[in-house]
Amino acid sequence: MIETDILIIGAGPTGLFAVFEAGLLKLKCHLIDGLPQPGGQLTELYPKKPIFDIPGYPSVNAGELVDNLMEQIKQFQPGFTLNEVAEKIQKLDDGTFIVTTNKGTEHKAKAVAIAGGLGIFEPRKPLLKDIEFYEQDDRGVEYFVKDPEKFRDKKIVISGGGDSALDWTIFLSNVASEVTLVHRRNEFRGALDSVEKVQELKQQGKIKLITEAEVIGFNGSERITAVDIQVGTARQNVECDYFIPLFGLTPKLGPIANWGLEIEKNAIKVNNALDYQTNIEGIYAIGDVNTYPGKLKLILCGFHEATLMCQSVYNRINPGKKYVLKYTTVSGIDGFDGSRKEAEKAVVKAIE
Repeated sequence: MIETDILIIGAGPTGLFAVFEAGLLKLKCHLIDGLPQPGGQLTELYPKKPIFDIPGYPSVNAGELVDNLMEQIKQFQPGFTLNEVAEKIQKLDDGTFIVTTNKGTEHKAKAVAIAGGLGIFEPRKPLLKDIEFYEQDDRGVEYFVKDPEKFRDKKIVISGGGDSALDWTIFLSNVASEVTLVHRRNEFRGALDSVEKVQELKQQGKIKLITEAEVIGFNGSERITAVDIQVGTARQNVECDYFIPLFGLTPKLGPIANWGLEIEKNAIKVNNALDYQTNIEGIYAIGDVNTYPGKLKLILCGFHEATLMCQSVYNRINPGKKYVLKYTTVSGIDGFDGSRKEAEKAVVKAIE
């Protein structure tokens, strides 16, 4: 069983920043996320898109922001349970919680912070006959690229027109034996440099690009051997080992909706006047997953909520113990890994 002070459900920007604020209070954190890597929708949906409302950054790419947050919290040594969904929760007599994932991993925590963004992200699946069959047991349909080496020297068909489809087409062009990108339009909604790189790879013959087209069916009795593609009024048959549809993700609150929390319009109601605690003592909700009067779904608001949540958890875990807030410019930062960050000391020297 994994034990921690604060169990954070959701490894998006709000959940990651909560690790930093908790670390300043000497509280350990562990994070659960259904995606195979930290970052939430920033990593999964638009890693190369710029964000303009993060204080101190006139512009920062979403992926870069996640990288910076991961670097910022590294010294506090958070644990991660990735590619698993928090499914069940049990509150014990001593006020602690046991949270179990869909894969049976158990976590014990003194407090739970739900930072699930818009919820669990499920892939948007194309409406194709027998797709459920090919999703199972490595039969050829994959919605995430968890391990690129799985596609080493394989024939891949990717479908989609956004950043994920472009990025993985570029990456897998150096891994797979053959990559075909299929998109319904000629235009792509993605970073300009990615679009230009795909165009360059096409001209070099390193990938195949089929536009104004869509995959309409599969070939193969036991696993995929090829896909059928509709191109205008014509059809093409393209041999492949894997079909990767990248049409974005659909957010859902998931099993958390059954935890007895007060829900309003697919969001968790919290006490914003104090600490973003839910109707169950010891369970908090921060970031886009919560709702309260005047709620704004902005990353910077999630950072604020995470800060106040951590202060509340500290007081809950240490009743009667007063915490004196010190600015990091004065106190510095002591990491759980033994590292120390602090401002340079002023030099005392007389002027003769």
